[in-house]
Amino acid sequence: MAVQVTIYLNEADQWRRRPLHMEILNYLRQENVYAATAFHAVAGFLGRHRVKTAHMVEAGGKLPVVITFVDTDEHVNRVLPMLKEMAAHRLIVRENVVLEQGNLD
Repeated sequence: MAVQVTIYLNEADQWRRRPLHMEILNYLRQENVYAATAFHAVAGFLGRHRVKTAHMVEAGGKLPVVITFVDTDEHVNRVLPMLKEMAAHRLIVRENVVLEQGNLD
């Protein structure tokens, strides 16, 4: 059994004046998390706000960015407190997943 965490951000979110999604990816890499990816959406919304699209001139850096990572429960428990601090007002979802192929070694 593995754990998958998904973090919902927008492209304007920052951590210490740097793009939050990159800071989270760098942190996860430093902490030796097995795999992580940031997806930049072409459309979406956060927090019940209106839908933003890549075609809207007024989107202004508010397009969604989703980070997903997978690791063992132990590893996730270790990195989650810092992620909660970094993305304090954003949605973080954690779920148990079954690895159909590969392993976390």
